[in-house]
Amino acid sequence: MELEKTSIKILSEALEQMEKGFANLPNASVSYDSDKMRGVLLDVATRMQENYPYFHPQYAGQMLKPPHPVARAAYMLSMWVNPNNHALDGGRASSQMEKEAVAEIAGMFGWIGHLGHLTSGGTMANLEALWVSGKVSPGKKVLASDQSHYTHSRISEVLKLDFEAIPSDTRSRMNLEALEERLKKGDVGTVVATMGTTGTGAVDPLPGILELREKYGFRLHADAAYGGYYVLVDNLAEEAAAAFRRIDEVDSIVIDPHKHGLQPYGCGCVLFKDPSVGAYYKHDSPYTYFSSSELHLGEISLECSRAGATAVALWATQKMLPMTRGGEFAWGLSQCRNAALRLYDKLDKDPRFLTMFEPELDIVIFAPKAGTSAEISHTSKDLFDMAAAYDLHLALFSYPSRLLKDAWPEVKFEDETVACLRSCLMKPEHDEWVDRIWRLLRDAMHAISR
Repeated sequence: MELEKTSIKILSEALEQMEKGFANLPNASVSYDSDKMRGVLLDVATRMQENYPYFHPQYAGQMLKPPHPVARAAYMLSMWVNPNNHALDGGRASSQMEKEAVAEIAGMFGWIGHLGHLTSGGTMANLEALWVSGKVSPGKKVLASDQSHYTHSRISEVLKLDFEAIPSDTRSRMNLEALEERLKKGDVGTVVATMGTTGTGAVDPLPGILELREKYGFRLHADAAYGGYYVLVDNLAEEAAAAFRRIDEVDSIVIDPHKHGLQPYGCGCVLFKDPSVGAYYKHDSPYTYFSSSELHLGEISLECSRAGATAVALWATQKMLPMTRGGEFAWGLSQCRNAALRLYDKLDKDPRFLTMFEPELDIVIFAPKAGTSAEISHTSKDLFDMAAAYDLHLALFSYPSRLLKDAWPEVKFEDETVACLRSCLMKPEHDEWVDRIWRLLRDAMHAISR
């Protein structure tokens, strides 16, 4: 945490600079008990020790990536003003920073004209995308793969949209043959292509889905909440790279800067290729929009009050780490994929482990080798616990047995799902820590095998 301690000093200097902009105001200081505050914060610090070390490379489980120090500092700096990006009245500077930051994200996908804004996370962003889809294609079905995020079926239920899951292939990607069979019925309004599933990091075959759109006609939404930033990376396998090369052809995109974008929670983003869908958001608020004729972000958002600090943090991060191919930000993502490939290779060559398929992004799925699915599930849980005892933190993942039968032909499957281990190597420094992670994993495996 040394870097964060250093950034606090920079934050203090920046706060003094910002304060100059309000120097003409009479003093209105708020008093507080500093000793009591110190006690409370020390209590908080002690309570927070109960967390897993999400910030450390030996945390390689769930998709938790620490925010960049500039994002943390910018967020804290903006909280001195505490802007609200619902309307320009509540967030003049931060609203403009949001527009600029979102435009840069849209530009990353090749979109110049667009409609978009930040949200509290991927769930709300996907809700808005499907809400617009329902307006464009009322009464039509929404399709997504059975390995897409569960939020799509849940959101569809909230929006009273008819949702149906399409089977996945053995690599967790939407099965194109199954999709076409379903499209032949002619009642589909929207297809969701997942650009990096949260389970395995699988990338749906977007070029094939685009061909089906030409044939059958439907709205195409890309859920790139997890994998979207990989559009900048040059070390993807050809199929995933081909999918990202054509992401600019979809109708809407969701991406989560609070995943690979180095932002604090919650920061999601929804983008629409056609700005005219903004007409669906139209509403009147008699007290919010009185100081400016410019577009207020609340006019193109289902959420009302939104933290301006989120936009400030994102803007600052993109200013420091531009989202360009070959740049520092893209290099960090390529290191994550390198780490995943290296760990996968070690696991694949070790006879004590079972692997599935080479990771498309930075998520590795594996399991201890055993004769039955029940034994695999049991041993996976034991290895999860033992690894944690060695300060290596992984994640457990329930995976459909039907998708494993080809990869693990010698296993007797007794249950519909198998508990596997999942590792999200989404910190750039993971590439330097793979050897240590592997040693800890081997030690944990040896310990449960004795």
